[in-house]
Amino acid sequence: MNAGGNRNTLNKPFNGSGEREWSHGFCDCFGDASTCLISWCFPCVIYSQNKSRYEHLEQKGYPHPSGGDSIGGDCCLHACLTGCLGVGCLLQMSNRGNIRRRYRIEGGGCGDCMASWCCTPCELTQESRELELEEQSMGQQKA
Repeated sequence: MNAGGNRNTLNKPFNGSGEREWSHGFCDCFGDASTCLISWCFPCVIYSQNKSRYEHLEQKGYPHPSGGDSIGGDCCLHACLTGCLGVGCLLQMSNRGNIRRRYRIEGGGCGDCMASWCCTPCELTQESRELELEEQSMGQQKA
């Protein structure tokens, strides 16, 4: 299933390739200061939430009932890769690409890599806010 809600709630214009910009800018992370702060201290938690919210929307067509899984396998994997090898950004790159494709947002793997590697809190917050817009269009408010 792939239905879901409105994937362009801010009515961003599409380019000639049928893609658009992110709904919120990369450095707009303080628009959701709590997510940004958690991303700064515990990026694995927000990564896990974003991934489970995306997967739930993609598979079920409606928002994750609890707002996403915070602590679990994805969180532990991200924490281990970040803590031991410093490469948690590789997981983030993949998730960012999936979110970009779902919302038809312009960009590519190189940009995803740079965003994930250069500023994890901004990248994770931007993804979270994009997912939140669709969830809100279906009546779910952020807890």
